[in-house]
Amino acid sequence: MAKYWFRQKRFGYGATPNTWQGWAVTLIGLALILLIVWECRAIADRGTRFWIASIGIAAVVIPMTYISWIKTEGGWRWRSGRD
Repeated sequence: MAKYWFRQKRFGYGATPNTWQGWAVTLIGLALILLIVWECRAIADRGTRFWIASIGIAAVVIPMTYISWIKTEGGWRWRSGRD
């Protein structure tokens, strides 16, 4: 039996952490995003800063989204709270 790290949201689309592994993925991802934003403050050129931050954040968010998608029991779909 596969161990799922995330559970389906009751309302809306997506998932929320359900185990310590899910919380670890979420908190590590948040820490990496904050680190990227913090380090990009030192870049003087605003255009360069924007692109480096955007690419860095996408490099964190895309794998996090994929991990939570494959580790969610029942998959992702829109939920209205009645199912």
